[in-house]
Amino acid sequence: MALNESEMETMVYERPEALTNGITHYCPGCTHGTAHRLIAEVIDEMGLRDKTIGVASVGCSVFAYNYFDFDFVQAPHGRAPAMATGVKRVLPDRIVMTYQGDGDLASIGMAEIVHAAARGENISVFFLNNANYGMTGGQMAPTTLPGQKTTSSPNGRDVETQGYPIKVSELLSTLDGASYVVRRSLHDAKNIRLAKKAIRMAFETQVRGLGFSMVELLSICPTNWGMTPLNSLQWLEEKMVPYYPLGDYKVHPAVAEIKI
Repeated sequence: MALNESEMETMVYERPEALTNGITHYCPGCTHGTAHRLIAEVIDEMGLRDKTIGVASVGCSVFAYNYFDFDFVQAPHGRAPAMATGVKRVLPDRIVMTYQGDGDLASIGMAEIVHAAARGENISVFFLNNANYGMTGGQMAPTTLPGQKTTSSPNGRDVETQGYPIKVSELLSTLDGASYVVRRSLHDAKNIRLAKKAIRMAFETQVRGLGFSMVELLSICPTNWGMTPLNSLQWLEEKMVPYYPLGDYKVHPAVAEIKI
């Protein structure tokens, strides 16, 4: 529909075609919605919507297939990389992505993500790290910070008995099969713009057949953290970013040559 001059002057942005016109189930302030929009914008800009297949994880994002307007399949808990591997091998001309939280990817699904990266599967993984099990009540996750209080660590994570948080990007970057592994954050406008560029690069890596790519996105969980959305953004910047430094952890030389 054509816009008149007045509408063109007031238009700020529109809903990406790769997103459905539905209300999400996410809690107020949750950055899953931000991540959804960035992924959808990139898919639209690259003209990939008709050939993309997403794999939904188990967790807060379990209903992602209701919000993205392209083909989706639902994986068992933690098994999204394995399902994505099968889809990509059967349909190599499709763009295959997984969308996973830290409880899904870094706990029950750790073996799946490690071996998918080690094999160099030509898929793109988007990993939302909010340092807790968001869907099931805010329990301690593999990514929960030392001393962080959760419903299953009310006195704070004790690294002597419960171990240290797993730094997934650093871990996967050591694998020869990984081509693009980076960590970004969704806590302010600058970092959201950088996150979108990283998402674009992950898809570009797959389009060019260069192998496994993963973008880790530090995210907030105001409800389970017991904070307001604004305080959650500040906590992420002050607490999570120092422990999970932002940056590029593995960029294959062939990927580094991509210009976007």
